[in-house]
Amino acid sequence: MNASTLSEVFSYRQKTCDLFDTAGLAEAVHEDGFALIPGVLSPSEVAQTKEALDRLQPFGLDGSSWSELNQHFKCVFNRDRLWLSYIDRPGIIELAEALMGSDCHIIGMTAWKSGPGYDGWRVHVDQVFVPLPESVFAVSGALEEDRTFQLPVWICTAHFYLSDITEDLCPTYIIPGSHKSGRKPDRGEETWNGHSPEPVVCKAGDVLFFRSEIWHSGGRNTTTDGTRYLLQVHYSHRNIAQKFSPWPWQFNPEIIATATEQQLRLLGKHPESNYG
Repeated sequence: MNASTLSEVFSYRQKTCDLFDTAGLAEAVHEDGFALIPGVLSPSEVAQTKEALDRLQPFGLDGSSWSELNQHFKCVFNRDRLWLSYIDRPGIIELAEALMGSDCHIIGMTAWKSGPGYDGWRVHVDQVFVPLPESVFAVSGALEEDRTFQLPVWICTAHFYLSDITEDLCPTYIIPGSHKSGRKPDRGEETWNGHSPEPVVCKAGDVLFFRSEIWHSGGRNTTTDGTRYLLQVHYSHRNIAQKFSPWPWQFNPEIIATATEQQLRLLGKHPESNYG
């Protein structure tokens, strides 16, 4: 079967948020574990970025999980000005700062090409920092009738989709609210609180912004001729280490010379503080 395409009449399965509704986006990440944001990139930006991805060549640790079915490139912000521009996209950077502080930074950026036959399925979390019983998220009548526990956000990932994502072209699967499980799934566990993973079917140019504790999975590419193009930008609190590779890390002088002060901060140029 050829790769299916999104029909002209298209509806999202998950609720969506406006790019510049920072408060609404942050609330969605706290409550649902993710925010789905349509139309972040224009068609010309999508095309330009896909072309740039096609030009990438393996370097350093790019080949650590390399295959003809799944090509990935690490820390691409250090290779071209175009990639650097994705660390502080308008609307996305405001959301990252609202959740993780005005001194947050990136801990990585990875570009992906996942071809026919790729099987990315495994329900997982990226990181649970403090395992908690689910009861702590419940309304507590002992303190205040409507008081609930809000789990701080330490790491988030922005998925910039560069392909129309259909059910047969590597959709990201999520279980809304599953960050409130307070744990990672057991081996082989694929449901939480009676809910199964939902495919995020969306358009090229859309962004899925999600926190590290949500249960999610990559999707399979069951097409015969479709390739999913995807860019991931990983944000964190300043006090979480940046994961740039290969080691020993060196910034590209051409990139540093063109970076704005905001971009330099996101790359790690912070004023002196605790621990450095």
